Amino acid sequence: MIVGTAGHIDHGKTSLVRALTGIETDRLQEERTRGISIELGYAYVPVEGTGDGSAEAMLGFVDVPGHERFVHTMVAGATGIDVALLVVAADDGVMPQTREHLAILQLLGVDRGAVALTKIDRVDAARIARVEIEIAALLAATPLQDSPVFACNSTSANDAGINALRAHLHAWAAGDANARQAALRSELFRMPVDRVFSLAGHGTLVTGAVHGGVATVGEHLQLMPAATDVRVRSIHAQSQPSEHAMAGQRCALNLAAIARDEIHRGDWIADPRALLATTRIDVRLRLSARAAPLRDWAPLHIHWGTMHRQAHVVLLEDDDHGNGQLVQLVFETPACAMCGDRFIARDSAATHTLGGGVVLDPDPPQRRRRSPARLAWLGALEQLAAGAGIGPLLQQAPFGIPMAALQRYCRRAAGQIDLPADAQRIVSSDDTVIILASHWQALREQVIASLRGWHERRPDEPGVDSGRLQRSTLPSLAAGLWNALLQDLLADGTLQRVGAWWRLPGHNHAPPERERLLLERVLPQLHAGGFDPPWVRTLAADIGLAEEDVRAVLRRAAARGDLFQVVPDLFYAPARITELAAIVAQLSQATGTVDAAAFRDAIGLGRKRSIQILEFFNRVGYTRRVGDQHRPRGDLQWNAARD
Repeated sequence: MIVGTAGHIDHGKTSLVRALTGIETDRLQEERTRGISIELGYAYVPVEGTGDGSAEAMLGFVDVPGHERFVHTMVAGATGIDVALLVVAADDGVMPQTREHLAILQLLGVDRGAVALTKIDRVDAARIARVEIEIAALLAATPLQDSPVFACNSTSANDAGINALRAHLHAWAAGDANARQAALRSELFRMPVDRVFSLAGHGTLVTGAVHGGVATVGEHLQLMPAATDVRVRSIHAQSQPSEHAMAGQRCALNLAAIARDEIHRGDWIADPRALLATTRIDVRLRLSARAAPLRDWAPLHIHWGTMHRQAHVVLLEDDDHGNGQLVQLVFETPACAMCGDRFIARDSAATHTLGGGVVLDPDPPQRRRRSPARLAWLGALEQLAAGAGIGPLLQQAPFGIPMAALQRYCRRAAGQIDLPADAQRIVSSDDTVIILASHWQALREQVIASLRGWHERRPDEPGVDSGRLQRSTLPSLAAGLWNALLQDLLADGTLQRVGAWWRLPGHNHAPPERERLLLERVLPQLHAGGFDPPWVRTLAADIGLAEEDVRAVLRRAAARGDLFQVVPDLFYAPARITELAAIVAQLSQATGTVDAAAFRDAIGLGRKRSIQILEFFNRVGYTRRVGDQHRPRGDLQWNAARD
């Protein structure tokens, strides 16, 4: 369990931690000289009564500075704590940073705590009673309103209040205070970095409070937002050597093969599936009652995790309806967050805490961000962050949600996500997509309706190619999901494929008798031509017909899928195209791609013809061009069904 202090400067937070643990948390010489905390301080003690010195049985304390200039450091320390220890001096009573720190704890979602009423040796009993009334009024209507108050004298060797507070915290740690950590530990691992340093013989070390998941020694993680791969060489959890770092612990990770100056406070060490670097993040922002209304592009100081950045606000709603306002935060440099993360917003001068809120979408679009569909999507993300599951989110996803994105939204690996009974897994070349059965059926019906309309408008054509059908039906659908949709319709007989053309069952277009007879004379010549068939003018001359007539017949045959037109006036027999497709697949086995030179050598033709054939495969969707290379699409095989 991690306990974090909070409270005004000079109210005795550091002295209190020293009295509770015997550990001095002010480690900087400047802190000791000036008598104030500047940086975060840490202390760890075994939980009393457990008889166990393991990391799991250690109670950790984070001591934060109380000066108003160091609120950003306080926020970094309060991130990830389990219990708040609010410190109020009996002589001063409730002060400005007492209120601000309490507001920050609420905004960060800290809902458990205790209050230490310090310096009681400096005042009389009447003053202590008055300050206790102040504290009760301060905590009223907050999540900490029922927190116990312990009157303490941190300078006394055996103070009853200190002993009672210590016993309370240890009993909490030994009991069920960490029950919620079980859920957090099922998440993807991520830890915000609050300190980075190096030790001789060890290399680079980072420290932080683990927000979710479990990491083990030897595991490969990522430094984000730089997306740099790192390996965990060793772990200290709650100041003890450990094989694991897990939620509910403060940990130090010794990272291999990365320099100290590559890591900064505010970075994350995370599972590669967890975070995405982005400059735009959609949030629900709640302002305090004293804050002025937001205006578009207003600058704010934003804190989450241990990050402190400036961002500009883009309003997604015109008004605050009493539950905060949907806004998009725009950063100058990439940041990382997950749905459900809590953050703090301060004014442009970083002197006042204006409010805070919850991260909703860590990867929002730049366009149409205020559309009704977009706002409905954010509403579903709010329900997910509140624990409603992914059902509402899938309802707002007519094209489904890729599993990679769903893992980031849910904070969990694919196997840990509870899917609704009516959700389907659609495996495509891009990713596995989770989509409701009703949405998948709606996509199927759109394809059928589009193809039916095509047949009605063009009854003489055999069908439509995949690319044109998508452009007229679902142009924004991901290519991999589109191909999976066509294959699903093909598998149950709803659609048919003839060559490169898609059609509804029962739609046939047989050639007239005159064309059939002409093709019977032409097809053997095209087949005999192999990879270099004769051009239209040569065919027309050989059979003694007008070139225009032969060209028209061959084009109609290509439209039916009986032939393939690679370039104008050059037609290939289906069997030869199948052979060429097999050569492309074979050449690409080593590297995944094929270039014009290798293809030219394999088929024995010139470079120009080789490029024409490769471009034909790109055009019909068998391959896609990547620079000067051509990559076969993994979800589309050229086989007898295409011939």
